[in-house]
Amino acid sequence: MITIIGSGAGGGILAMELALANIPVTIIEKGPFIKTKNAFKYYDKTDENIDLLKTTCVGGTTTVAVGNGVKVLEKELKTYDISITEELNEVEKLLQVHEMNDDHFGKGTKKFMEIAEKLNLNPIKMPKFINDDKCVPCGKCAFGCPLNAKWTAIDFVKIAIENGATLLDNTEVVNISVEDNKVNGVFIKRNTSQSESLNDNNKHDADKTNNDNENFIETDLVILSGGAIASATLLQKLGINAGEKLFMDSFITVGGILKDIGFNKEVQMNGLVIGDNYILAPHYSQFVANELKKQKAKDKDILSIMVKIPDDNYGYVENGKVVKINSIKDFKFIAEGSAVAGSILIESGVDPNTIISTNLRGAHPGGTAAIGEIVDENLQTEIAGLFVSDASVLPIAPGAPPILTILALSKRLSKYLISNYK
Repeated sequence: MITIIGSGAGGGILAMELALANIPVTIIEKGPFIKTKNAFKYYDKTDENIDLLKTTCVGGTTTVAVGNGVKVLEKELKTYDISITEELNEVEKLLQVHEMNDDHFGKGTKKFMEIAEKLNLNPIKMPKFINDDKCVPCGKCAFGCPLNAKWTAIDFVKIAIENGATLLDNTEVVNISVEDNKVNGVFIKRNTSQSESLNDNNKHDADKTNNDNENFIETDLVILSGGAIASATLLQKLGINAGEKLFMDSFITVGGILKDIGFNKEVQMNGLVIGDNYILAPHYSQFVANELKKQKAKDKDILSIMVKIPDDNYGYVENGKVVKINSIKDFKFIAEGSAVAGSILIESGVDPNTIISTNLRGAHPGGTAAIGEIVDENLQTEIAGLFVSDASVLPIAPGAPPILTILALSKRLSKYLISNYK
């Protein structure tokens, strides 16, 4: 049996591919099986002095991602003898990544694209894994899609279960058992919270998967897909020097008042500017909104832009806690991107006296079990049968949403395991 710890982008596709190949799979997820519209309730509490966006639930942070399907680190991974070109193409087809129809672009995004073009910034439509026919723009992409118009890893988990995989949700892996340098099981702790039904036609059977009181599960292989912090923490318990580096794609959102722009109800991050050291995308931030409301602005009166950079990996994980230090280069890149974002906002008609910014935040923690340092080209650690397949293995910050790359790496790993698992 193969045990997958975590059910986000990496774990979800692994579970599906292995189950479809008739390989026994158990998925262990710390959080509950949720309705996607409730995903915002499962954002993790942030550590002191750091604002890191991630969720704990079946589907992981894909449930609150805004559906961006960009290819990142394809060239960089080739320097580690890892080609994911084929898998990226396969994943794009699986998720039906595409540019959304023009009727899914609101006034705010159109203004962003128009002014960015005027400033010779070469804006493009953001590739999305959102179903246009199901999507009714509401601005809630980062809260959990109320219409299930957006792909999430829950979709793959469902397929895995339909093909024989077992899901243990509300279950935390507290340690991994190793004998003679080979994995032989995991120690678990059950949580008492209840799962939500997915919908009227497909209810998760919590009793079926959670009625076993044992706290040890025997297994042949373990794949860590719980995210950069959880995966690093479990590796550290085994004496592996994971978590000594950490990036998080640092970002801010800059915004101001533009009366009746209505951007708060639009598909988020539907446009994109790719700079040398940053990316820009129209992004509604509740933090910006809350501050601007002090100036009597309404939600519909706010236009804002995300500035995201590929930050240095000056951070670490210790005892499950995150410490992040941003470099001078990070602040330089943020300042550069912010200046351009400010120009777009002002040219769009935003009152320059109202422009404000959020604090520095993080969206895509990774690098804590990097390829070439903690895992090899097949994503296996120094312990036989112990693999890692999530953002932990990315060697550098992508500076852009890494979901497609994580999916591609996991699909590549699934092929390797299907060929070699006995």
